[in-house]
Amino acid sequence: MSAINAPLKNSPAFAVGPVPRTQGMLTLSSKRIGARSGIDRFRAQGAMKGLFSRGDDVEAILINTSGGLTSGDQLTLSLHAGPDSKMTATTQAAERAYRADAGRARVSTHLQIDAGGQINWLPQELILFEGCKLNRSLTADLAPNARLLMVEPVVFGRAAMGETLKDIEFEDRIRIHRDGAPLYNDALRLMGDMTRHLAGRAVAQAGAAMASVVYVAPDAMAHLAPIRAMLPQTAGASLLADDLLAIRLIAADSYELRRSLLPVLDRLSRDGLPTSWRL
Repeated sequence: MSAINAPLKNSPAFAVGPVPRTQGMLTLSSKRIGARSGIDRFRAQGAMKGLFSRGDDVEAILINTSGGLTSGDQLTLSLHAGPDSKMTATTQAAERAYRADAGRARVSTHLQIDAGGQINWLPQELILFEGCKLNRSLTADLAPNARLLMVEPVVFGRAAMGETLKDIEFEDRIRIHRDGAPLYNDALRLMGDMTRHLAGRAVAQAGAAMASVVYVAPDAMAHLAPIRAMLPQTAGASLLADDLLAIRLIAADSYELRRSLLPVLDRLSRDGLPTSWRL
């Protein structure tokens, strides 16, 4: 072999170094401006970006430019609705948690809603891939008369690709406080062979997608009966307090999950669901 054609993989120029990790942070706050809401502060760095639509309230599309989550990635989001202001936040597309061989990815979201304010936290689906390792947390601090609508949809693998999840690690936690007191606390820990776990009759009966919806508002009770009427057999709604409605859904795949979620979110958001949900 000539010197020109000799492999160079052992050359210092081709030395393999530490794998780059994604880090991203986004901070957004809204304020009341006359009869509408506007952006008070906005900052994004690293992999996190934000786009905004035109309208009477703040509507943000959050973008993770890295294209997914894997070992060591860290995203931190902080949203703050000021007094009497309204904010809706969604994602450009489904988030993806990829195989992670060297530690977990972490996503932390904090919502703060002042008196008379409202946040609609409406991210699109999180898709878990085989071998993923992800820790995700959401905390929300509400003033006594603040409003919150949130959804967290999760899809287990890509059904169209015939993917099965035999080894994953996924931990998810939601904490909601009102005026400093605990209002809603939910924790989920999924480990190992999810195809086998989800097949259980008391778990998901082989469903491959799920979602949690929480609605905190004075009119929560009025939505209970209409929403129960529109839910499929694999979903349920409970009134945990006079102003707190919790909904769980399980579906065969992401298409069926979204088909069940859309009318629920349309109703609770007063037909204010972001356009990206309908594409």
